[in-house]
Order: sequence, then structure tokens, then C-alpha cells
Amino acid sequence: MRDVTPDVPAPARRTFLKYSGALGAAAALSSSLAACSSGPESTNDTGSGGGGNRTLTAVIGYGNDGSWDPTQTASAFCMAANNHIYEGLLDTDPITREPYPALATEVPKDLGGTTWRFTLRAGAKFHDGHPVTADDVVFVFDRILDPDTQTLGKGFFASWLQEVRKVDAETVELRLKFPFPEGVSRLTLAKVMPKHVFSRPGAWDDAIKGLAVGSGPYRQTAHHPKSNTTFEAFADYNGPRKPAFKKMNWLTIVDAAPRVARISGADAGAQIADNIPYANIRQLTADGLTVRGGAGMNNLFLMFNTKHKPFDDVRVRQALHYAIDTRKMVEVALKGHGKPSTSFLNEANPAYRRAKTVYDYDPDKARALLKEAGVSGLRIDVLSVNVSWIVDCLPTIKSSWDAIGVRTTLSPQETTAVFTKMDQKQDYQVVAAASNPNQFGLDADLIMHYNYGPQNLWMQYARWADDPVAKKLFGDMDRATRESDPERKKAMIQDYIDVVAEQAVLYPVVHNELITAWNPRELTGIRAQPYPGINLLQAKWV
Repeated sequence: MRDVTPDVPAPARRTFLKYSGALGAAAALSSSLAACSSGPESTNDTGSGGGGNRTLTAVIGYGNDGSWDPTQTASAFCMAANNHIYEGLLDTDPITREPYPALATEVPKDLGGTTWRFTLRAGAKFHDGHPVTADDVVFVFDRILDPDTQTLGKGFFASWLQEVRKVDAETVELRLKFPFPEGVSRLTLAKVMPKHVFSRPGAWDDAIKGLAVGSGPYRQTAHHPKSNTTFEAFADYNGPRKPAFKKMNWLTIVDAAPRVARISGADAGAQIADNIPYANIRQLTADGLTVRGGAGMNNLFLMFNTKHKPFDDVRVRQALHYAIDTRKMVEVALKGHGKPSTSFLNEANPAYRRAKTVYDYDPDKARALLKEAGVSGLRIDVLSVNVSWIVDCLPTIKSSWDAIGVRTTLSPQETTAVFTKMDQKQDYQVVAAASNPNQFGLDADLIMHYNYGPQNLWMQYARWADDPVAKKLFGDMDRATRESDPERKKAMIQDYIDVVAEQAVLYPVVHNELITAWNPRELTGIRAQPYPGINLLQAKWV
């Protein structure tokens, strides 16, 4: 089975592809980092003895050559690593997403206000020994909010955050445009970075390529793109999540077979691995490993080119969704580890409500909608990313569409090739790809704006932003963002998700589980995530 970095584009796809590493190996690191990266170190556990003297070896099923800039990255490997290297003012639990104090001393008591004041943790230091100050916090937020700088972070903050200002050396104040309690959980996405390092000329490019200097419990010790990244416990860390492992070695192995081999058998060289193929669950369980799934927003979606007839007709888009035998897809391709979509949101999301339009398998309705739209003899070339589980799902799409008289060709390609075509505005009919906004949070407002909006790159790809229905939708979304009453906001979001479901411009077909495996005889405190990567901040040796 083949696995590549998940398709989770940033607001500026060209920037994401350029800096996520998806267009090729990252360039040479800055001289300060290159000194410890002259060549890949052994990817085996070289530690000896027990307990804290051992090296934890993890296998990540995604590339480590994506952008390491926390304001920019959507790379699964890099986001997971940065959660161990950097801190936000607040960070969030990896599963519940409840905020807790990280660099700040406490969570604001009045989340309904428009001013949040934070005092920094006394004695907090960056990995180079410099103290963390208010200037560092302001530096990062200024970059995120800068109208002339395109970052992924801007999309998470600019709509509700007016400014961040220094009160004194240890205190900062966030001024909101309007009350926005959901913003407190988003603060984990603004990792505090040292101004004295990243204000230097060329430093942001170095951050993209792998330079990482934070204040978190682990510091990066070496980075070898396409091979491995190593970490060690930061001796001066005085925050809430103490490092339990003296050293860590994270291997990037995107191919499933060698990834599974590294964690299985008597000679297993790793203690934990993510992105486990469904077909290997039974084998790994029999080997004595704990294998758990995390169900969330991970999904296969279809995106239609609404400027390419007949996909400008909502009836055609709906017909193609009704035609897909999603139960068969879940049973055969996902081995039961998924569910047909009943909303844009997955069923476990706090804002979930079953959509008014649900695309239960109904080939007769699909044929009737195509007939009503005056469409016959339709031929479709499905442009798809070649993520392994997506490729496994494609035959069900083809057989389902062929069954209603739609001649279907499948064209799976590297993720970069697919979205380079999108960036170049090349013609296409339908794209099948994977997405998981849960790596940014559970906030429905964040998730929906990540996918829909007048300036959103997804909508540029779908060429739908100028549609009258789209313009009304975007207005409804903005009003929901500003709504102060939580229940009213939730209802407004659910209402506009009904519109998204009915229009089916970019819409999930199935939501699936992501599987993590670990050795319970060696590790404890592990929780399987419903998004790519691992979090070891509460894990320890048995």
C-alpha cells in the first residue's frame, strides 16, 4: 500500500506545496542546523539500559520534509513534532482539545470579553537559553496578522483577533474584534518563537526547511529530510508537560510495509507507529501490540469543477453522490473502519447535526436527477491523490458510477501533481482527495472556514465563489462567526452546513478512522489521535 503526506492544503496552495516539502526534498538547512545534519544517523534505537536512558523510537507514516514553520505548516509530521518543541500561550489536550496553560500562567476567566491578558511563565526559556519574553509573543502574532504575509495561521486568527500588544516584559494583551470564546483553543496554533532567531534575514526560510527553536519539553537535535528527526529532553524546561523520554528518534516511513515491519515481530525497532493499514490490525494485535483507532474528520471528499459543464448543475453533483455505494466502500476499502458521511462534520463533532440532504446509496434517484438535468452519456475522469486508502476507495466510485451509465476513468496521481494542476487552473472534472481539519481543532467555525469562503483556495479550485448561492453562504458563515450566543451560533452553523450538503461542491463521501499501534509493555499514557501524527507529552516508559 502507498502512503504520502496527507492532502491538507493551506490557504495559499502554492505556498503550501512549496514549503510543505510536497514538491521535493527540503533544501539544505541553515548553517546552525546543518552542523548536526551532515547525514542520517542510525534510524535504530541506539540507547541502552532501561527507563529514562532509552531512546524512544517512533514511526510516522508521513514525510518529515514539509514546512517546519509553525505559522505556515499543514504537514502531519511537522505539526506533531512542533507540538513537542514549541508552546503556545495556551495549548490543548490532543484528544478533547480543552485548553490548558502552557507559556501563559492561566486560561482567561472571562472568555466572553474582548480583551484577554496573559502573564508568561516565570523562568521559561528557549532551547538556546534565551528567556521567553512578551516581545517574542507579539513577534509571532504580528507575523500571523500581517496583511502582507500569507500564512496558514492568518486564516485561524484574522477574522476575530484585532491585535496583540506588549504590556510589559512578561505580559501581553490580546484585543478581539468581538467576543469569540472559541478563539481560546486556537491559541495553540500560534506557537511562540524566539524573535532573536526568526527575525534574522532568511530565518523564515530556515524555519520552513527544519530550523526549530522553541520553549517546549523537547528540543530538536538533528533533522534529516526523508529519513528521521531526533529530539532530546530540554533540561531547562519548567512547564506543565515534563519530558518523559531522554531522547526520541522519529522515523519517516511513508510506505506501509516497512512501516509495519519496523514495529512488529521480535526484533521490532520502534515502540509506536501511526497510520497503520487496516489490513495489518489483526497481525499487530496478535504480536501483542495495542492497536487503536481515532475517528474524526479524516475523510475522502469529492470536489467538482463548477465551471466545467455539467458540474455547474447541482442535480448532477447530487446524482453522483447518491450513486456511490458508500456502505460497500466502508466494508471493502476501509474494512469497517469508517462511516458514510451524514454531514460535512463527522458525527462526533460537538456541532454535528444530520444534514437535511444525506447521500444514502440510491442509484435510481441518481439516474432520475441526471435525466432531469438533461445529462446522458456522461464520461468522467476522476483526478485523485494516490494516498493508499483513497486509492482503495476509488474502485467503488468507478463501479457505482458505471452502474448508472457514467463512463468513469480513474487517474490517481501524486498529491503534488494533482494540486499543481489546480494551481495552474488546468481544466478538470472531479477531484477525489483526503482532508482532516481536526489537526487544527474541533471548532466547527474553523473547520468550515478552512474549506469554504470567498478567498478560500478550495473555492478557487472549485470555481464556485462567484455563485449567488455561494455568496449568500459566505455571508451566513461570517454572521455565525460573530454570533455571541453559543446555541444560536451552533444552530446557524448547522443551518449553513445544510446548504453545503445540498450544493455538494466540496463534500465528504466517507469519514474514516486513523490507526495507531504501540507496545504496551514499553509505553503507557498513549492515546490514538483522530488526525495524523502522535502526541507523547503525557506518555512515559512502563
